[in-house]
Amino acid sequence: MKPTELKASKEFDIRFSEVDSMGVVWHGSYPLYLEDAREEWGRKYGFGYLDMMNNGFYAPIVDMSIQYKRPIFYGMRARVDITYHPTVAAKLIYDYEIHDASDDSLLTTGHTLQVFMDKEYKLMLEYPPFVIEWKKRWNIE
Repeated sequence: MKPTELKASKEFDIRFSEVDSMGVVWHGSYPLYLEDAREEWGRKYGFGYLDMMNNGFYAPIVDMSIQYKRPIFYGMRARVDITYHPTVAAKLIYDYEIHDASDDSLLTTGHTLQVFMDKEYKLMLEYPPFVIEWKKRWNIE
């Protein structure tokens, strides 16, 4: 049986502050799009950054990759799709696709990996109890 994959999407406009002098999205803007997707996903599934912090944990990104397929230009409307991939390891694994909202063409793909740390910045090798409860609620093994 395939593990549950929880997905979310968010549409957004490309703002002038996000592009370079050619009118193309600057590479430093892409991590913000991925973060916006994670926040949308967290709202949808009740697993946001404040939920983690209120339970005494952080989830820093330890690995991120972005593949640029086509340029994204100022004035475009885009959609970022995020997919959570469950794992038995105490990690959060997400894949992303950014599409042109007008024709659904693929513009960018990405991947992030987060780990859990407690308030003393100690790496957690097992899921914190609140994550175990959250996984049960969403029927994730």
